[in-house]
Amino acid sequence: MKIKTGLAALLAALNLFAVTVGEQPKQVSISGENGGLVKDAKAWNSNMLHDKLYVMFYVDPDEKDVNEAFSQALKKKEYRKKGAFGSIAIINLAATWKPNFIIESILKSKQKEFPKTIYVKDKNKVLVKEWALGDDASNILIFDKNGKLMFYKSGKMSEDDMQKAFQLIEENL
Repeated sequence: MKIKTGLAALLAALNLFAVTVGEQPKQVSISGENGGLVKDAKAWNSNMLHDKLYVMFYVDPDEKDVNEAFSQALKKKEYRKKGAFGSIAIINLAATWKPNFIIESILKSKQKEFPKTIYVKDKNKVLVKEWALGDDASNILIFDKNGKLMFYKSGKMSEDDMQKAFQLIEENL
């Protein structure tokens, strides 16, 4: 009985940090030795998730192609032309064996190619620790204009997941 109670308490405590659909996640900042914005190395803060609907990709570089179908379909939708829409790509640098300097070089070129996307380096798994996002995974999160989480998927998105994500975007854009 004590083991069950202890396990339940541990799971409840861990869940306090997890992102929950329908709620605004705990405020988190990525800066300094933890990483930051690719374009200028300034801090990224989750309180920036407002005034636009945001689609966030939180990705292990080794898993970058897992949700390529969703990424390509998202580009084709051209949501920026339809309303207040933003995209964020946060790269979990601590999740890969690849050297940071190589990934950072790739991210700089991506930032130039896609200047409207916010690219962020997470060098120490900040969002894994603070929001309990999937580590060594491809995570997709969609936030409404008030910063409330509307959708979360860790791992490969199914066709149903993609349809649900696009429906939420279109209803809230």
